[in-house]
Parts: sequence; C-alpha cells; structure tokens
Amino acid sequence: MPQRRGGTRFEHSAGGVVLRSARSGAEVVLASRRSARGSLAWGLPKGLVEAEESPEDTAVREVLEETGLRAEVRRPLGDISYWYVWNGDRVHKTVSFFLMEAAGGDFSQRDSEMEEVRWFPPDEAVRTASYRGEQDVLRRAMEALAAEGAE
Repeated sequence: MPQRRGGTRFEHSAGGVVLRSARSGAEVVLASRRSARGSLAWGLPKGLVEAEESPEDTAVREVLEETGLRAEVRRPLGDISYWYVWNGDRVHKTVSFFLMEAAGGDFSQRDSEMEEVRWFPPDEAVRTASYRGEQDVLRRAMEALAAEGAE
C-alpha cells in the first residue's frame, strides 16, 4: 500500500523471475508494456503489495495477472529501489523479487496491461530487460541457479 510522507510517496512492490526448463537450458519470462512516454519496455512481472498480503503472495498474484502463468516461489532474490515521478509526485519504490518456477498457465490468460509476454534464454533476457535494476535481478537469478547446480 503506498504511503505518503512530506510530498514523497513510498511504494512496496513484489515480483518474480519466472523460470522454466527448456532443451537449451532454463528460460525466463519477460513482459512488455508501454512506458509513460509511450515506448515499449520489457521487464519482470511485478506490482504493489496489497494490505494483508505478503511480498511472496504478491509476486505469485502479479505473475499470474501479468503473464497468465501460475508460478511457485523458490527463494528470495533481494530488493531493488528507485525513484520516479508520476503525475507530479515523487515516488520512492522498493521491489522485492523472488526466483520462481513456472507451474502451469498460459500467456493468453494475462491481463491487457501487457502487450506481449515471451520466454527468453537468460542472457537474452538480461539484454532485453529495459531497466538496469531488473537486469541486475536477472543476473542474481542466474547466479542463484548456478549455485544450486553446484550444490
């Protein structure tokens, strides 16, 4: 739930790096939407944490809403924070991300907010993601996968 203090709005969102196994290795889902300036931006599914909802529950809900995929949380990937201006308000947003595993669903069930949803090889997902913070989260996810494979 957004909070307001001294002309600045604070928001907490959550989202996921959703993986699936493919012949060539893991693939990651990205979704595209129009930015405030009208350009196409590719990113990870995420959204505001609702009252009485955990960040994990938010990530599961937002992945389903924005991609049409059901996904299960595997582990936390940490937070990113950034500032932006929306309708004249300064907003400080923190987003908690989770490594998630696809468990079913279909892209055709996504909400209309997303223009396109696609699977990408991890390296291509990092290059395609529009925002540096989400590129860093994708790199963290790949490091977590590599560490799991080494165990």
